[in-house]
Amino acid sequence: MKVSEILAQSKKAFPSIEIVPPLRGITKNELLESIAPFMEFKPKYINVTSHRDEFEFREEPDGSFTRHLVRNRINETTVCAAIMSRYDVDVVPHLICGGATAEEIQSRLDNLEFLGINNILALRGDSMTGEKRFSPTPGGYAYASELVKGIREYQGSAVYQRNRREDRYFCIGVGAYPEKHFEAPNIETDIANLKKKVDAGADYIITQMFFDNKVYYDFVDRCRAAGIGIPIIPGLKPLSTCRQISALPEAFSLDIPVELTEAMKAARDDKEEVYRIGTEWCTKQCKDLIAHGVPAVHFYTMGKSRNIMEILRECF
Repeated sequence: MKVSEILAQSKKAFPSIEIVPPLRGITKNELLESIAPFMEFKPKYINVTSHRDEFEFREEPDGSFTRHLVRNRINETTVCAAIMSRYDVDVVPHLICGGATAEEIQSRLDNLEFLGINNILALRGDSMTGEKRFSPTPGGYAYASELVKGIREYQGSAVYQRNRREDRYFCIGVGAYPEKHFEAPNIETDIANLKKKVDAGADYIITQMFFDNKVYYDFVDRCRAAGIGIPIIPGLKPLSTCRQISALPEAFSLDIPVELTEAMKAARDDKEEVYRIGTEWCTKQCKDLIAHGVPAVHFYTMGKSRNIMEILRECF
């Protein structure tokens, strides 16, 4: 089922989870067993992130250097197929601009359709290691809005429409930054860019993680004022280590409230207490969001399930 249909039919907020494809070397069964605890809550769908291929240069015996592709993780399509082989749950693979031409992305769309996947989260993706700014692949897309438009145009083409019954086969989600993308000069410009993704054909929005619900509520108000009317799903992640109070702001350009920061620092030497503080804070966030009528709550698991499970049991 399409996420847009799930949102339209759901009478109350539901949880969705996002997983990261495993590193090479893990078995299919190990992957599926790591997801098994979440099945207790009958998730409507599972998001699977995508990671841009990286390259490294290796010195040869003659002193020259050769360029080699480095793939550290199993790709998202394979992970989605594995999940679908065991669990009765929809999957939402992430599709990114980086590392692929428009034609290569079209091929990926055909592969997803072949598997019966009709949901996509369309993202620009991060820059490659060592790059200060994102560089699009020649012949590819520079922005997520272009990617969304490209998907819609390809689905409307004569080639794609042959033997298809509808011109919007894929339900497309997009990402948003309630505290502004670090590359945007201001929140107004960032929301204007989000509007481009919506106008290109996006069906719903998932936000980056945040730790102050007022940030989300203000962001939604700004989006509505800008003419964005599609569902905006809040994204949450519980803190679990003290290191994250500096690592997450650096990685995602977000703020962590003083109250939470000081509580984590005070418990620095007690790992279980740090874990409890982060879980309880996220639980309060989730309950408040549900009370305010959000359509769903999206959880960034980052390979961890214990704290997410505790929050789901408390809130859903």
